[in-house]
Amino acid sequence: MFIKWLAKHMHSNQQQQETITSVLNTFQKSSDFSVYEHQNTAVPYKLMFFSTLVDPDRLHKDVLPYISKYITEGLEVLKDKIPIEQIAITSDPRDIKHKVLRGYILLQLLADKEKCMLIEASVNLERDVGVPEIEFTVTGPQESFIESLDTNINLIRKRLPLPNLQIKELEVGKITKSKVAILFIEGIADQENVKTMIQRIEDIEFDQILDSSMLNQMVSDSSLSIFPQFVNTERPDRVAGALTEGKVVILSAGSPESFFGPTTLIEFFSSLEDYYLPWHIASFVRILRFFSVAFSVLAAPIYVAVLTFHYELIPKDLLATIISSRSNIPFPPIIEALFLEFTIELLREAGARLPTKVGQTIGIVGGIVIGQASVEAGLTSNILLIIVALSALASFTTPVYQMGNTIRIIRFPYMVAAALFGGVGIVICLLFTIAHLIRLTSLGRPYLEPVYPLRIKDWKDAFFRLPFPFFSSRPVLMRPRDSKRFNFSRAKKTKDIDE
Repeated sequence: MFIKWLAKHMHSNQQQQETITSVLNTFQKSSDFSVYEHQNTAVPYKLMFFSTLVDPDRLHKDVLPYISKYITEGLEVLKDKIPIEQIAITSDPRDIKHKVLRGYILLQLLADKEKCMLIEASVNLERDVGVPEIEFTVTGPQESFIESLDTNINLIRKRLPLPNLQIKELEVGKITKSKVAILFIEGIADQENVKTMIQRIEDIEFDQILDSSMLNQMVSDSSLSIFPQFVNTERPDRVAGALTEGKVVILSAGSPESFFGPTTLIEFFSSLEDYYLPWHIASFVRILRFFSVAFSVLAAPIYVAVLTFHYELIPKDLLATIISSRSNIPFPPIIEALFLEFTIELLREAGARLPTKVGQTIGIVGGIVIGQASVEAGLTSNILLIIVALSALASFTTPVYQMGNTIRIIRFPYMVAAALFGGVGIVICLLFTIAHLIRLTSLGRPYLEPVYPLRIKDWKDAFFRLPFPFFSSRPVLMRPRDSKRFNFSRAKKTKDIDE
C-alpha cells in the first residue's frame, strides 16, 4: 500500500512540475509542430499547432483574419470574435497538452506567456458511411458505423430522437487517451447495469485502446472464457434496438464497431433480419441456425467416435460405403479429421488475409483441389470430407462473428475427446460446456437466460420469434425500469382496417 501511495504521490508531483514551457519544448521536438512568431504587430504573439492535425482552410479563413484584427483588444474580446465555438483560455499545462494533441491551435501572447488561447481547428479525415460488411442483410437499413465517434452517435440519435438517450464520455488508455462513449436510455436501462459498465471502464489500466474489441475483452465478466459476453455489432439499427430493450452500449473513437450488454447466449444466434422478415420465416431460419451450430460442433466428433469405438452403430446399408471409402487410408479417423479441419482453417485464414478477389479464388480453388487430391491420394475419405465441408459451412450461419470463431475452436476438444473416450468423451465435453455456460454471466446477468433460469416470458424471442403483438414487454433479463413496450390490452381492442 505504501509503495502504491508513493508512486501516486510522485506521479502527482511530476504533473504539478510540468509547465507550459516544458510542454511546448516537448512539442517542438517533432517535425510536424509549427511555430509562427509575429513580432511586427502591436501585440506580439505566437501561433503553435501540429500541421498534421489542423485544417489549413479553417486556419486561414476563420482564425488568422480575426487574430490580426482583434488581437489588440485582448484574448477575451478575441474569443468572442472568432467564429469557432470551441475556444478556451487557460494556463493549465495538462489542458494545453491534451487539446493541442487533438488539433487545437495555441495562441500565446509574448507579453503574457502564462495564459494561452486554444482554438479548435482539427481536420476531419474520415470515410463515408458505408454498407455493413460483416452483418450484411438483404432487407433493412444499409448503414454501418465508421471510425468517427461523433458520426456513430449521430447515426444512433437519428433512430432514437429521445431526450432520455444519455451519453457518458470517458477517456481510456494511458497513451492513446481514446474517447469512449457509454449510451443508455434513462428511464428504461437498469442503473445498476450502467454503473457497473462505467466502473469497469474507469478501472481499466492499459496504455493503448485501439478498438472497441479490446474494451470488450477488458470489461467482460470472465476474460478467460472462450464465449463472448457482449455482442459486437457494426449496425446502428441493432444498437438502437438494444437501447430500447434497456441494454448499455459502448462506442469507441477510431472503431467501426460497438458492443452492448447484458446479453445471452441465444442472442448471438439472432439476426436483425429476423425482425424484418415475417415471423414464420424468421423462426424457421433461427431454428436452422441452432441446428447448424450443433451440427458444426458435433458432426466430426461423432464420426470419429463411431469409427473408433462404436462401429456397431453404423447401419448395414452404410457400412459397405464407409469400408470402401476408408480401405486405402493408413491413418486413424482422428488424424484424418484433424487434417481436414486444419486444412479448412488454413484456407479460411488465407482467404481472410488476402485481397478480396484473390481470397475468394484461393478459397474456392484451394478447397476443390486439396479436397479432391487428398481423397485420390488416400489421405482422407470422401465421407469425412463431406462432413467437414458441411460443418465449416454450418459455422458460417452464426450472425455474430465472435461467436462464429468460438464455434470453430471448440470443435477440436470435442474431436480429441471422441478419439480418446468415444461417445462418453463427447458427453463429458458437453457437460463441461453446459456447466461453464451456467456459471457464465454478462454484466452479472445469467448467460443462459431464458433457459436457465427458466423465464417463460422471454421465450417469445428465443429459439423462435413470435409475432410482434406478443412483444408487449421488454426482456426480464434487462430488469428495465419501464418494462412495457405498449399496452397489450388496448392494442388488442384496436381492429385492423379489414376487420
